[in-house]
Amino acid sequence: MTSSAVRSPAHRAAGAPGHRTLLTSAGLVVLLAVFAIFPLVYSNPLATTYGFDALIFIAAASAWNIFSGYSGYLSLGHAVFFGSGMYTVAIGAQDWHLTGDAVFALLPLAAVVAAAVAVPVGLVALRVRRHTFVVITIAIFFIFQLMAFNFSFTGGTSGIDAPILNWAPGTYNDPFYYLAMVIAAVTLALSWLIRRSRFGLHLRAIRDDEDRARSLGVHPMRVKLGALVVSALITGLVGGLWYYFIGAVHPQSAFDPLFDLQLALMGFFGGLGTVFGPALGALILEPVQQWLTVQFTNDYLSEILLGAVFLLVILFLPRGVIPTLGERITAWRSRARDRSVSETTADGGAAPEAAPPDLTAPGTSAGAPASRTAGRREGTPS
Repeated sequence: MTSSAVRSPAHRAAGAPGHRTLLTSAGLVVLLAVFAIFPLVYSNPLATTYGFDALIFIAAASAWNIFSGYSGYLSLGHAVFFGSGMYTVAIGAQDWHLTGDAVFALLPLAAVVAAAVAVPVGLVALRVRRHTFVVITIAIFFIFQLMAFNFSFTGGTSGIDAPILNWAPGTYNDPFYYLAMVIAAVTLALSWLIRRSRFGLHLRAIRDDEDRARSLGVHPMRVKLGALVVSALITGLVGGLWYYFIGAVHPQSAFDPLFDLQLALMGFFGGLGTVFGPALGALILEPVQQWLTVQFTNDYLSEILLGAVFLLVILFLPRGVIPTLGERITAWRSRARDRSVSETTADGGAAPEAAPPDLTAPGTSAGAPASRTAGRREGTPS
């Protein structure tokens, strides 16, 4: 057997991560190109509305995943940050008498306000562990909804209307669509960077075992609060954009419990804690829900179906689409490789490419390469 044959499995294993990264990057470029030309191919306002909604939820679900997916603390109160972003843009445009394109300048302010809201929310809610945290986020959500109903500066039940944009009706959705596409792409890139960073490693350590992570030097409160602030910043940004797109803000639309359920369902459906799982969930589920809302006159049908899908996903696909498919592909490739080795051995009597090291030899460890072990057996210094 040649030395190249012995080294080839190691070379393939070493090159696999880089190969996967290259394929992922190429796939993302293709997907981004598809999104970019979508309004040009499907110029119907209904189609671009579906596309805009999907991109908004890709960004929001990915932002939710940066905190909940990576830390294991499931938030059912992210509508607090979404609604805060909506009301920030609405109140700012109203009080400062902004009209037209000038309202878009308020979007960074919406992100900052939502991030600022996340600090006291996190300082209160993150003092408890995961199951209690879910209950606290729900309670905080209802507090914000009641404040929006009763404070005068929010407009109460009447809400606040958005300034009118004098854009061409045929391409009215396009600027919103492309801005949402940029936000979604940046959010996915940020999620990928966080997952590969030391910060992301600390988050996943907290998710796996918070007490052990603390004993290893991780500061759980600081890390969790940082992730919540980043997640809230993005959620508030898309909330401000959503307000200007739909043309008004009301307490029931800004602080909607269905929004939190959608984010959680998208995360679980695609793959909680993965980079692209929540985005896949949003890309599939949001257009389907919008289509059902248009097709059926019953306002509650889409909500009933959403709850049913959530139940089915939890019962039959708890790890999500991307992790489950990844496991099945790995198992299929492993079976195919074993079958190929068996057929080769049966046909030609060939031995496997590399024999395992002799662990019974003196001085040999499980992690020692075969060449070094052989050298010690022959008395050759390694």
